[in-house]
Amino acid sequence: MSTGYVFEDKIVEIEWLAQNLNSLAPDIRIIESNEDVLLYDTGHIPGAVHIDWRKDLQDPIIRDYISAEKFAELCSRNGITPNTTCIFYGDKSNWWACYALWAFELFGHKNSKILNGGRDKWIKLGLPLTKEKPSFEKTHYPVPSKRMDEEIRIFYNGVLDYLKTKGPLIDVRSPGEYSGELLHMPEYPQEGVLRGGHIPGAKSVPWKTAVKEDGTFKSIAELRDIYEKQAGLDPEKETVVYCRIGERSSHTWFVLKYLLGHKNVKNYDGSWTEWGNKVGAPIER
Repeated sequence: MSTGYVFEDKIVEIEWLAQNLNSLAPDIRIIESNEDVLLYDTGHIPGAVHIDWRKDLQDPIIRDYISAEKFAELCSRNGITPNTTCIFYGDKSNWWACYALWAFELFGHKNSKILNGGRDKWIKLGLPLTKEKPSFEKTHYPVPSKRMDEEIRIFYNGVLDYLKTKGPLIDVRSPGEYSGELLHMPEYPQEGVLRGGHIPGAKSVPWKTAVKEDGTFKSIAELRDIYEKQAGLDPEKETVVYCRIGERSSHTWFVLKYLLGHKNVKNYDGSWTEWGNKVGAPIER
């Protein structure tokens, strides 16, 4: 059944995975990535490996991602090659799964997909979970020669320059964070900032407007209405998205880039924890 999404192959439906779980090709790897890093151990999709968004993807000292060498090691020990199709899923409507997918694409891994509905829908459908951790033969994953910073990412100074172009900027946080009423979401006190508000000119389009109650993505028509008609985004022009640390905005980045087919979408992963603490950074409320 066609969804109408521009890149339909970036979505895997849960029903398909459930039917084919015991006969998946060796070059397919299911990857669970959650905000709650302990969830995987309580039960996961049989055959799924765990990617811890903090321990596995982020450098423990500097605020950046792991090195290309460490990314290659991460893939190798999980039996992943550059040709492996990685199906990502997780909690909170795949918010963190999209973050992991974005990080993989940052290192040039293109064979990536999202399991529509994620962990919550899998469980609601009563599909099997296991606590058994799979073991895959270690592979050789070549160290990526280039990180895709220019293609899918933007840094603080780049955002400052971008503001001069009056290009669209999408704040995907909650309305309270956008307005400045909240310095951070109550459940994330460790990621608070000194000042509340939003980047000048940014429009508020909370990330969760893209998903239904069951965690699956809304229809192509609904998404076009949200992002193109209401927010005024042009598929042919550059768009920058941001949130707190780049995780919620990775979800919106995925929707814009792959479901709607926007040509140039960049994730400002420094986001509000950088901008709201940066000396001299312009802020609107």
